[in-house]
Amino acid sequence: MALGVILPAAPAQAQERQQGPGHRPPHGIENCTAAACHFDLPPGTYDVKVALGGDHASSTALSGETGRALLPETAAPAGERIVRTLTVNVRTPEGEPTGPEGTPGLDLVIGGAAPALADIRVTPARHARQIFLIGDSTVCDQPGAPYSGWGQQLPRYLRKGLSVANYADSGESTVSYLGNPLLWDTVRPLIRRGDLVLVQLAHNDKTTDAATYRANLESLVAGVRARGGEPVLVTPIVRRWFNADGTLNNPTALLVNGLGVDHPAVIRSVAADADVPLIDLTARTKVLVESLGVEGSKALYLYHEKRDNTHTSVHGATVYAGLVRDELVGLGLVPEGRVRTG
Repeated sequence: MALGVILPAAPAQAQERQQGPGHRPPHGIENCTAAACHFDLPPGTYDVKVALGGDHASSTALSGETGRALLPETAAPAGERIVRTLTVNVRTPEGEPTGPEGTPGLDLVIGGAAPALADIRVTPARHARQIFLIGDSTVCDQPGAPYSGWGQQLPRYLRKGLSVANYADSGESTVSYLGNPLLWDTVRPLIRRGDLVLVQLAHNDKTTDAATYRANLESLVAGVRARGGEPVLVTPIVRRWFNADGTLNNPTALLVNGLGVDHPAVIRSVAADADVPLIDLTARTKVLVESLGVEGSKALYLYHEKRDNTHTSVHGATVYAGLVRDELVGLGLVPEGRVRTG
């Protein structure tokens, strides 16, 4: 890996004298090794500006914290520099809210087929809009391979000014998410006016009756709006269970629980009645999985690794995060200029 340093026009001490005793220069490449960067920062939201490239052709990707994909693999011709910017959320715990705290500060991993980081600058974000995620294990920042939630891959599709704060947590239902002080009671005070809050909870509501499930969704919607945020209801990704005719199985694949509660149908109804934007990820993933068929769809899930037809691989989570990005733009919730297509 080519790791270069772009020096400031004046030493840091001189910059501080020129700009005032309270000024601190941005955190830069002096915090990086050949494979990673660590920035000693308090929790918050930060803008990251990177210059990629070196003397030879390169291809660099960036991830951070608990395996969040922050920048897709980006090619730079020999001798050229490619500049990219993004906004990242730093918090404790850095992954799942009920998981381990992780490492304080901001940790970035430099990857790709031929990585070359020429420069990096990290500064506090001044005008960032948060996209909060409330969900389960199919959404969360999974602690390690081969698992990945779609929320873990969503940041790679966003440009500077949009940050993903992923508060999804494995095993949670609408009941447990509302009831655990580490979850909803922690997220709610953080929501600011204009923030988006995406809610995908259904996989673990296996014993939740229809009335309770609906009331829980309505409570989350009301709580987001009370803080000035914009709720977005998301139907759950399908499970990879096929009928003999190549269609997905109902009830297992399409999230109808043992009480006969059709979770996607209830979500659609609440969205319509409460005038809440809806991302119908059940419908989108159903079309995709059925189009790929029994064999082709295995790569989206952890079938090969774990015989798991519920949780997604990194590839599947990336594809599903792309569907969410498309819906956010299509619904007018995020400007097209704020997203990446690759």
